[in-house]
Amino acid sequence: MDSNNPKIAVIGAGVIGMTVGAMLQQELRNTNITVIAEGFKEDTVSCVAAGIFRPGTSFKGPTKEVTKKWINESWYYWQDILKTPEAPLAGIMPVSSYIFSKENYFITRNHLIEDLVPIYRPVEKDELKLCGEGWKYGSYFSTIKIGCDRYLPWVEKSFIEKGGKIENGRIDSFASLRSKYDLVFNCTGLGAKVLCNDHDLVSVRGQIAKAKAPWLKMAFYGDYDTYIIPGIDGVATLGGVRQYDSYNKEVCKYDAAAILERCYDFIPSLRKAEIVAHRVGLRPHRMPVRVEPEVVDGVKVVHCYGHGGYGVMCAPGTARDAIKMGVDILRSNARSKI
Repeated sequence: MDSNNPKIAVIGAGVIGMTVGAMLQQELRNTNITVIAEGFKEDTVSCVAAGIFRPGTSFKGPTKEVTKKWINESWYYWQDILKTPEAPLAGIMPVSSYIFSKENYFITRNHLIEDLVPIYRPVEKDELKLCGEGWKYGSYFSTIKIGCDRYLPWVEKSFIEKGGKIENGRIDSFASLRSKYDLVFNCTGLGAKVLCNDHDLVSVRGQIAKAKAPWLKMAFYGDYDTYIIPGIDGVATLGGVRQYDSYNKEVCKYDAAAILERCYDFIPSLRKAEIVAHRVGLRPHRMPVRVEPEVVDGVKVVHCYGHGGYGVMCAPGTARDAIKMGVDILRSNARSKI
């Protein structure tokens, strides 16, 4: 293999894999990069996610400092796109949000972004009445939303235009890539459970409804994983469920009914919205998220998976760390051949 023009494979074409591929092109101009995956764009779990920039407070990297770095760097990456005319094409939009609770004040706080987003404040008393009665605690914050139904086609198009290659296929072992690539980025999400024999990786099942609600301009969060998030195209995401260790990819009518009941109680105007879809996604949950290099079957691999429900939000920050590790490997290879 040509050490001056290394061949790199990125396995997985969800938001993590495609972001790694795109950022790799920026970092390594003279590089042959191929994204290999079974599913692309709308066939990925990334396209089920609402994509709002709001990490769960349990989101965890190897240290608190790394976790915060991932979140901060991701925020500025998305902000840089938001400032360009490409933002609507990339599915990125600003959104304001309320989070209310009838039970706990701490639910409405988020130490991971309170010092990052432009506004994060406690609500006023009259704001507690925006969504019916009984709310005791609340916060308001400004953030952004990344819609992968637009972002993934946008980033894939850019990747191909810059010389990247797309290959449809299933990778059952790293050994099958040994003779073809100098470096492999493993962005397979839940697929890493089998590929890496990773017992720390668990499926957390999510289910949402899509509703035509163009009048909805703000996001709302409530108790019991209830959320209503507007979309750039006027279609809102209504959720949700978090079912630990569930691998059911089918829409459950009981979950659907419960989601709609909670959301209708929260925002009564949604009763007149047309429900256009129900979707299911299996979140790849791991504590901590795995971003680290490893040699597997003689293949130099950088893992980047296990983001749970926060992959869309934190893809850029984790991708940057993974790419730095990969570049270090390539440079050490080059030095060893001198």
